[in-house]
Amino acid sequence: PTMRLTPDLIEEAPQFVNPLKERELDLRDRKIPVVENLAVTLDQFDCIDFSDNELRKLDGFPLLSRLSMLICNNNKISKIAEDLYAAIPNIETLVLTGNSLEELGDLKGLSKLNKLKYLSIMRNPVAAKNHYRSYVIYTCPSVRVLDYKRVKQQERVAARKMFAGKKKAAIEAAKTFTPGEPVKQTPADKEAIKAAIAKASSLDEIRRLEMMLNSGTIPGF
Repeated sequence: PTMRLTPDLIEEAPQFVNPLKERELDLRDRKIPVVENLAVTLDQFDCIDFSDNELRKLDGFPLLSRLSMLICNNNKISKIAEDLYAAIPNIETLVLTGNSLEELGDLKGLSKLNKLKYLSIMRNPVAAKNHYRSYVIYTCPSVRVLDYKRVKQQERVAARKMFAGKKKAAIEAAKTFTPGEPVKQTPADKEAIKAAIAKASSLDEIRRLEMMLNSGTIPGF
């Protein structure tokens, strides 16, 4: 059975200061199907962890201008609200590993998150699509690390060429993925994450990447 995200549940959930010295609200593994009632937090958290729930849409957030990190591993998210940016305008880290995003067009809601730097969409069907990485780099120009790999300047240039003009709409509309294909984590995923941590340019970035890992992003890592 699912469990509604009630004000009482939010009040009783663990709250702590995480390794990034940020205030975190832990709502993991509660079988929550819908984001609601977060206004009762009074925007007092830098990070909210929704891992291992039953969320199907990334929406329902009130204005949370303090929120900089949102962890939503292992849900069933297949839609992202197009106005998400209006509710969480200062989000820098977004972890959507292990969800049900299928089409490039499903990612459009990320395009106006202008402060987004760290993004993971691994183990979603969309990550197996043609041009996936280039599309995300073009759509989310502020992202510096995508799926634990640093975005290179030549990737940005190539993505701009690929999606100039009307090509972007055509690629968004193309449906080439066959639903039902399993999305498996590969040894290459683990190596990419280890490499990202090794190449991290600051202690803050190392902590952020390690935290994304430890949140359960990569089971068995």
